[in-house]
Amino acid sequence: MSSWKKAAKSNQKVHRERAQPESRAHLGLLEKKQDYKRRANDQHEKDDTLKLLRKRALTRNPDEFYHHMINSKVQKGEHHELERDKDEHTPAQVRLMETQDLRYVNMKRTMEANKIGRLQARLHMTDVANETKNTHIFFVEDEQEAKEFSVAERLQTHPSLVGRKTNRPKLDQLAKLVLDVQDEKVILAMNDERKKSYHELQCRVEREKELTIVQQKMELKRALQEKRLRKPKQVSKGTKDQAPIYKFKYERKR
Repeated sequence: MSSWKKAAKSNQKVHRERAQPESRAHLGLLEKKQDYKRRANDQHEKDDTLKLLRKRALTRNPDEFYHHMINSKVQKGEHHELERDKDEHTPAQVRLMETQDLRYVNMKRTMEANKIGRLQARLHMTDVANETKNTHIFFVEDEQEAKEFSVAERLQTHPSLVGRKTNRPKLDQLAKLVLDVQDEKVILAMNDERKKSYHELQCRVEREKELTIVQQKMELKRALQEKRLRKPKQVSKGTKDQAPIYKFKYERKR
């Protein structure tokens, strides 16, 4: 019995999915079962979402207030969102102000500041120091010495190292220096890693600046909500780079 089953199974024909006929090749690939299942699951998810929204609409309390009521309006049967002042906040600042509180922003700003300090301590900012322009005055005795003056001889270093402001050894130190020749691939990898670190540092500095501006705006907003005898006077409007400036009248605390 078992040998007959094996023989029958070995003689079974392999059924493959049919291909798209040549006359319908311009319509693209023939839809397979997995394509149909994916399309059916997507339709079922949409139907479930619509069913849930209809249920929420039926059970909604008409007297319930939510902030979107005053942030949107209907004009001629069309729904419109109220535009915010685009010159005052960046999208990142608006997103932070809407979703997080002042304590969270302060915590994130402190974390970014600590990470910036660790990165600066590790990188030493040597490349930035070499790119910074400054002046160095050398004094000479007469015009003849000024014409024959050589910066490399005065600094007692190699001419190729004159432009460096950090790690500029003298000639006697270079003579005693033992060079460890590294593989070119290792040097390229180290330079690439250093470039990534500087890019990360720049991104974190910008992030810390954004968080500082958001924190200042939120602190000012909370200060304006406090009850005062005299309304503070606005000195300048807020921008993307700074919080608005108000002049508060001094009030003696009871």
